[in-house]
Amino acid sequence: MLSQISENEYNPYYAMYISKAEYPDIVLGLQNSREEFVDFVQSIPEDKMTYAYADGKWTVAEVLQHLIDTERIFSYRALRFARNDQTPIMGFEQDDYVPNSNANHYSKEDMLSDFVAVRNSSITLFKSFTDEMLTRIGEASKSPMSARAAGYILSGHQKHHCEIIKERYL
Repeated sequence: MLSQISENEYNPYYAMYISKAEYPDIVLGLQNSREEFVDFVQSIPEDKMTYAYADGKWTVAEVLQHLIDTERIFSYRALRFARNDQTPIMGFEQDDYVPNSNANHYSKEDMLSDFVAVRNSSITLFKSFTDEMLTRIGEASKSPMSARAAGYILSGHQKHHCEIIKERYL
């Protein structure tokens, strides 16, 4: 299904994330990337969790919280679109979320538990969608988005941030 996604199903900004989604099946991609993510986060030394590679950059913990918050938001978007809700959804400002997340005060175990709970919920949600529901398009941040685009973005967004953590933080 990944090869069938059309550029009119998402804002061009998200093309980078969609291109990083490794599995054509959204549910399989979410399941496999869940396991990869848990293994990856468990390998991060505890003292790196509150490390930022430069002033004004997010810490590792804040990046992880950003992934959790974004997953909640994009799963909600997918639900709305799959149910054919045509009410436009406003965007969210990630840079407002992070400083208000308290991420640097959570343990790695608590963050992983939260991530797994949210991801499991996303997996259950996407399992419930028919092919027709996945291709329904709504509006988010003044741009079209299909439910399936939101699903691919979840996996690709996670991979993108894991790559950044590996390159800049570890």
